[in-house]
Amino acid sequence: MFKAILQGILDESNGMGVVLMGYDGIAVEQEMAQGESVDPHLVAVEYANVLKEVQKAAEVLQTGGLEEVSINTGRFRVILRMLTDEYFVALTLRRDGNFGKARYLLMRDAEKLKKELMG
Repeated sequence: MFKAILQGILDESNGMGVVLMGYDGIAVEQEMAQGESVDPHLVAVEYANVLKEVQKAAEVLQTGGLEEVSINTGRFRVILRMLTDEYFVALTLRRDGNFGKARYLLMRDAEKLKKELMG
């Protein structure tokens, strides 16, 4: 089921890659667009440590639970959506990708992914 959900997000967002991953760096499932050279797993692993630090900062500042982080670089946009205390989903877009739609798709399908993780 993860595969179908992630593929739907990837297709609808016209993204480069999407990965469901634990904070331990182990991917549960990932999907890549045809012809893309960016490995969504590698991207997520590298940003997982940043995500942990942002979570710690949110806790220290008592601003509430972390829901989403976006990282914009010269070539890509990566949206990291927290699902549980142990898992998140990361979607990589081209710089000119539809950022708003991608965020919506991750929010829309977050509950489906959570249910599958718990089930």
